[in-house]
Amino acid sequence: MKETTITIADDRVQREPTSDGIYNIRSHLEDEDPVLRKPGDFKQKQVFKGKVLLWLAYQSIGVIYGDIGTSPLYVYSSTFTAPPSHRDLVGVLSIIIWSLFMMVTVKYVLVILRADNDGEGGTFSTYSLLSRYMNITHRDPRESSLVQIQRHRSGDLEWAGKRVRHTLESSGIARGILKVVGVLAVTMVFSDGLLTPAQSVLGAVQGIEVVSPNISKSTIVGVTDAILVLLFLIQPLGITKISFAFAPIIIIWLGFNAVFGVYNLVNYDATVFKAFNPGYAFEFLIRHRREGWRMLGGVLLAFTGVEALFADLGAFSRRAVQLSWLCYTFPCLLLAYIGQAAYISVHPEAYSNPFFNAAPPGTIYPALVIAILAAIVASQAIITATFQLLSQIMKLSYFPQIKIVHTSDTFHGQLYIPIANWLLMIGTILIASIYNNTTSLGNAYGVCVMFVTFFDTCMVSLAAMFVWRVSPYMVFLPWLTIACLDGAYLSSALNKVPAGAWFTITLAAVLAMILLLWRFGKEQQWAAEAEDRFPTSHFVASTSDGQLRLTDRFDGTSISTTRGLGIFFDKAGETTPIVFSNFVLKLTAIPEVSVFFHLRPLEVPYVAFEDRYAVSRLAIPNCYRLVVRYGYNDEIITPDLASIIVEQVRRYLLNDEKTTPDGISNTDSDNPPEKSAHPEVVRLEAAYAHKILYILGKEDMKIKDETNLFRKLLLRVFLWIRHNTRNKMANLRIPPDRVIEVGFLKDI
Repeated sequence: MKETTITIADDRVQREPTSDGIYNIRSHLEDEDPVLRKPGDFKQKQVFKGKVLLWLAYQSIGVIYGDIGTSPLYVYSSTFTAPPSHRDLVGVLSIIIWSLFMMVTVKYVLVILRADNDGEGGTFSTYSLLSRYMNITHRDPRESSLVQIQRHRSGDLEWAGKRVRHTLESSGIARGILKVVGVLAVTMVFSDGLLTPAQSVLGAVQGIEVVSPNISKSTIVGVTDAILVLLFLIQPLGITKISFAFAPIIIIWLGFNAVFGVYNLVNYDATVFKAFNPGYAFEFLIRHRREGWRMLGGVLLAFTGVEALFADLGAFSRRAVQLSWLCYTFPCLLLAYIGQAAYISVHPEAYSNPFFNAAPPGTIYPALVIAILAAIVASQAIITATFQLLSQIMKLSYFPQIKIVHTSDTFHGQLYIPIANWLLMIGTILIASIYNNTTSLGNAYGVCVMFVTFFDTCMVSLAAMFVWRVSPYMVFLPWLTIACLDGAYLSSALNKVPAGAWFTITLAAVLAMILLLWRFGKEQQWAAEAEDRFPTSHFVASTSDGQLRLTDRFDGTSISTTRGLGIFFDKAGETTPIVFSNFVLKLTAIPEVSVFFHLRPLEVPYVAFEDRYAVSRLAIPNCYRLVVRYGYNDEIITPDLASIIVEQVRRYLLNDEKTTPDGISNTDSDNPPEKSAHPEVVRLEAAYAHKILYILGKEDMKIKDETNLFRKLLLRVFLWIRHNTRNKMANLRIPPDRVIEVGFLKDI
């Protein structure tokens, strides 16, 4: 496949594909309105300070540390299969300490959290960030006005960085790999999202066996399912309310671990502190060789949940997560593992249930209660991450648009997605009921986590080169170091594939294929629609007497004018709406007054009235574009929509210097001229009084006959999904007797 190479001085261009796959520079030489884009249209990262930052840090403890915070319950029992020697115990403790330091603190908290995309986290958000600085993806024309392209000039990159960027942008294989990696990272988190609630809640309920060994398996599964239902039923309350209840549980739980750790260090073997020397970790792995490598599959459970720490970033903020981890969670976990090691050093058989065996006398029952509560809360991290990631993939058109509920006016990234919540609930209940014990679930757990952490390493390394402009030579050594750690854990975790991890990998692969299929279909749709996306001057011309007609390429037919106001719903907000061009070309008629009505959603709760509406004039007489910017809590589509549109266009005409009869601007005038003095205002009001028509496009698609069988099959599935998920007319609160649908068929 060829690619057109074009050199432009500022090197900040955006290329879009034509139907044959060749890139073209996107150009809007005509119909480009100054109202189309404002700085406020782009997503703005929220920055919090003072008490609000502390409140967010408190919330984050209750949401994102439940998984990684409950790992002390089972890390040692998952690593050792027999009572360990003191030497082996210190070696494993050293690996745990340095894994928490390197994999969580250094890699994620200090580095990867900085690779956010305007406050959003997760592997896919990093891919989205790269796509703003590199030409590696196609964009939905409807979303392009909401994406701020910030590509660095070629001269601002070092020679090596420039060469790497050119290679990635010019290679279809490289762009495809980046896309697949981003999607797989999302689906692997989704896959773990089904396992984590089942694993954590089932493990918590099984803890009852400590005090009641005769409890039946059916009772355990029944109680687990009931708790899972309750957990998902409270999700509509929103993260702020949920974390208000959950944060004290995790804070107390981590505090228990820290206090138990100090107690055991004082009363048993404080010499385990020497595990802070990384030499003991290397000595353990060298001495045990293959068996030591296999044991890494148990150690990695110490930091499972770290992928949710990054994915949940949008619900909190980088500084809040760093504060909560460095100042509380990390010290508590270190004391927990060190204290358990001190106890196991004296009582080696205690490795099988380290938390409860190492609990100080008289604390077993409160420890059991708080452990069960913490394990139940642990699944909140992955549930929240699922909502965050699903929102991200919808923005880049990898998934059909579904309802998203913003649960906070203060924290814009806190989301709830109803259908995802209920599907996740059904999936976790089925998995908990089928697997019915944590051992079999544990075999399926952990592999996806390591894949995601490795993908994060690679994506953030690219962000370092092309977003932060760090030399590739400076990036390579840190990447190699962390990638080796990821590879060691990932290769060890892959031993679990035959024992159960095949399920999560298969599920992730199936979900990834669905996302990639939807994206493939959308790209074919955009290419087909591009044929009808052109400036009005391409199909409408004016005769010498001012009469409108079609251009010569459309037979030059005269265009008649029908009385009334036509409101065309404009999806893209750029050039000419497809519904308008099809209306004119099919009917060779145009309403007396036409308004291109474009809705622009912003990721804020409300948009001030004075910033909400923007009107511009188009080349066709009596034709205007109205851009409506609105927040997620604003109500825009109302039964009196037409009167609002007319009022905004009237204000524009009365204050537009070009429309005043005497040429004097009325922008600052306290007494604007009479409405009757403006012919365009008179025509607008007459059209509004006569008839109002809401004109929408109804697009159907047909697969081209010459399409090969495999491609045709993919497109048929895409069209089936599209037909069953796209928004229906009933969702619009406008009078149905005033609606006209203009149907048009596109070949893909």
